[in-house]
Amino acid sequence: MSEKASQLNGPDHIGIIMDGNGRWAKSQGLSRIKGHRQGVETCRRIIEACQDLNIHYLTLYAFSAENWNRPEIEVNGLMELLALFLMEETRTLKKQKVRLHAIGRIEDLPSRTKAALKKAIKQTKDFDEWHLILALNYSSRNEVVDAAKAISQKAAEGKLNPENLDWETVSSHFYTDSLPDPDLVVRTSGETRLSNFLLMQSAYSELYFTATCWPDFTRAHLEEAIRSYHNRERRFGRTGEQLDVETGLSY
Repeated sequence: MSEKASQLNGPDHIGIIMDGNGRWAKSQGLSRIKGHRQGVETCRRIIEACQDLNIHYLTLYAFSAENWNRPEIEVNGLMELLALFLMEETRTLKKQKVRLHAIGRIEDLPSRTKAALKKAIKQTKDFDEWHLILALNYSSRNEVVDAAKAISQKAAEGKLNPENLDWETVSSHFYTDSLPDPDLVVRTSGETRLSNFLLMQSAYSELYFTATCWPDFTRAHLEEAIRSYHNRERRFGRTGEQLDVETGLSY
């Protein structure tokens, strides 16, 4: 964290769909993999900025289950970049006391990437204030399927009564069981969809879309998203008048 923390405190948990590395590279006359490398540098900047802005949970959509459909050379390059990032950044995460988590079908990752990921998770497991969550080989639909399988297995073994199912029980079988839902979801590069990212957890998240491609995304862009978040009224099904009563406001 920088010595002088910003006065603009963020929400507790921000999820970011990091989009636009390829388009940024094309606009610069560079290869897509160089765009991804520049995107890694943005990750470093934003992780530090989140601590400075008092954001305790940051989830980065690093690789979706659908990304396996990209050209093999790009996928291999992404996996190698991820492994290198983890090996290089673990020391920084430890210094900044950031705990690393991973959500998704992690076991399907390449062995080198998976080993680096598990090592980083193990070395940061004792930190509990700052959390970096990487969504890897992640699909919200796969998450629901995996939760349903786990619940069905428990029901078959007599460990769970289906009649007693509620949202808390179902969500406890998600990859994100130990994590709070995101307050704010940001997507870069101008696309305005969630692309299978934390669909269940984002039911009441505020959404923010920016045309800025991820490699160009800066702390100033993050602060702009946070200001937008603070200017919204989060009602969770209630009326604005009810919130006014709860917060002591009157007309």
